[in-house]
Amino acid sequence: MMTYIIWNVDPNLIDGLEFLRWYGICWLIGMYLAYQIMAHFYRQENIPDQELDSFVFYAVLGIIIGARLGHVLFYDPVYFWENPIEILPIRIHPSFQFTGLAGLASHGGVLGAFIAFYLYHRRYQRDYLWVLDRIAIASSILFAFIRIGNLMNSEIIGSPSSLAWAFIFVRVDLIPRHPAQIYEALAYLFSGILLYVLWKKTQFAQARGFIFGLGAALMASQRFLIEFLKENQVAFEAQLILNMGQMLSIPLILLGVAMMIWSQRDLLRTKALNS
Repeated sequence: MMTYIIWNVDPNLIDGLEFLRWYGICWLIGMYLAYQIMAHFYRQENIPDQELDSFVFYAVLGIIIGARLGHVLFYDPVYFWENPIEILPIRIHPSFQFTGLAGLASHGGVLGAFIAFYLYHRRYQRDYLWVLDRIAIASSILFAFIRIGNLMNSEIIGSPSSLAWAFIFVRVDLIPRHPAQIYEALAYLFSGILLYVLWKKTQFAQARGFIFGLGAALMASQRFLIEFLKENQVAFEAQLILNMGQMLSIPLILLGVAMMIWSQRDLLRTKALNS
């Protein structure tokens, strides 16, 4: 008889405290590690700590607001149109309840981050592609821990599987499933390590936008593929050829490929002008 991994973790860090959840802890750990990576880049460029703090402020607001609004607009717009107060981390019917941000879309977080980084670029005149190249490396760590948070919540579960490492998410059902959250977390970590190794090589560091383009294409591609091993998150996706996560990944893949091509041409053009 096949033995599977039984997963029955309480999403609350402390039983009864709804506002203190493993998911939030994973977000905090991911943001802290991403901050340390960006601090490393800023120290190398001798950029003042005050500017790094401002960058973090822009990034956190952009990611969280974008991720929340992305969930609202991409996955359940009708419900939130009828219950707009629940866009905030509260519910008032049938009684007041603090729910936390129950629903964050990674693609919305990416879009919010792009806007936030642009505002930061305008404020501090820091090259936009300089920011994107470095945040591509740091964000991979954050994305990995977000997926670990999904695992702790027993959400974004995989499709049924008979593999030896299949998980039974007891809080969902008793069907062995792909631990898609772990697949995705590992893929993000691999992407981040690869991007950092390439960034350390001069020819890639000099090509403005290349690391960002590769990161966008790589992480969106793995998201697209792993979606085939997931259950749909919302009912309407059953009527689609590709689910929402896959459709939102395609523009990022195309953007990443286009950026890599552009960055190589820009580097050649710059070298030609300087020769």
